[in-house]
Amino acid sequence: MRKIDVSKEPCSECGGRLERKHITQEFEHEGVKVKLSGIAALVCADCGDIYFQPGGADKVAAAANSLFDLAVVGKQHKRSLTAQISQPQ
Repeated sequence: MRKIDVSKEPCSECGGRLERKHITQEFEHEGVKVKLSGIAALVCADCGDIYFQPGGADKVAAAANSLFDLAVVGKQHKRSLTAQISQPQ
């Protein structure tokens, strides 16, 4: 099976060039906000659309849901929760 380098594919929305970046995304659920930083993604240089490697979006959603669960259990709901993703260089 041939592995496809999606960063060389054009943006499906505008045809622009995709760039590898580390992004921050904020989520809100029932008044609780969580922020994930350092997420590896492909971002269109023209329109800003965000793409993840296969399975990446599911992992980001799972991380956000874990933080929401932590906020409810730990009664951290009066503040936003932040998670920083770091990888060895």
